[in-house]
Amino acid sequence: MALGKTIRRGAPRFGGSASRMLPQARIAGPMPWVIAIMIALTVMAAGAGLALSNVATNARAEIAGGVTVQVVEGAPASRERQAKRAVSFLTAREDVASVRRVPDEELAALLEPWLGQSVNDEAAIPTPALIDVRLSGPVTARRLQDLRAELIEEVPAARLDAQAGWLAPVFDAIRSMQYLAIGLVVLLALTSVAAVWLAARSALGSNRDTIDVIHHLGGTDGQIARIFQRSIGIDALLGGVAGLALGVGAIFVLGQQFAGLGSGLVAGGALQLKDWLAIAAVPLAGVLLAVLTARITVIAALRRML
Repeated sequence: MALGKTIRRGAPRFGGSASRMLPQARIAGPMPWVIAIMIALTVMAAGAGLALSNVATNARAEIAGGVTVQVVEGAPASRERQAKRAVSFLTAREDVASVRRVPDEELAALLEPWLGQSVNDEAAIPTPALIDVRLSGPVTARRLQDLRAELIEEVPAARLDAQAGWLAPVFDAIRSMQYLAIGLVVLLALTSVAAVWLAARSALGSNRDTIDVIHHLGGTDGQIARIFQRSIGIDALLGGVAGLALGVGAIFVLGQQFAGLGSGLVAGGALQLKDWLAIAAVPLAGVLLAVLTARITVIAALRRML
């Protein structure tokens, strides 16, 4: 009778037996380690997705309104003359925010890794004059078409392209990788749910006789479910902390590797404070998901047992 009253009140003495109802001890059992692996992979996938989002956002902001003008002319004197005319024409326009003629030395340095030392030989490989233009306001297809037509009338050898068009395949690839990262997070969440479901079902099966006794003594389904969800919640918390440490460590190492590339595009993917807060929320979400899954699984199984 006294035990039955304790069960009905949900006293700590009854709740303290939760670890004995599970098939294995927490640290020795597989559940914390399974959750740690899932959380670590989720943290890495989330970090990759957030970094890709930052890369795309910063790249779009950097090239917004950007237009590249090339003066494609084989004769150096004619190319230089037309390049100066293009700069003058663009500078005089009110819808142009800035105009910068890329120095030939800078252009040669950019092409040297691809073309070798021959890029400095004007006779061997003639390179076009390059002008970086920044338009005020949005760059629409109609606006580019009109500007291109007017520029060609002044500079026949000029070629005008929006910088966003050059990077469109890059943005498409980044978007695909973001979708992949989101898919990985969803799959890992489902895998974690499945692991918790299997652990709860296994614990219920191995302790069915004990659960029957508790029912006869007056224990409710909710009280029994709290035992399992508390135990699994502690396992999930231990695994979440370990997984977060592993995932953050992997992100830090990969970040150092990519930073060594010295690429401006990659540097734009650095994680911000809000990104780290989102990553830190991953193990918390994992614990809540594990506890909720354990409760739903146990309650559903107990109703079928009665």
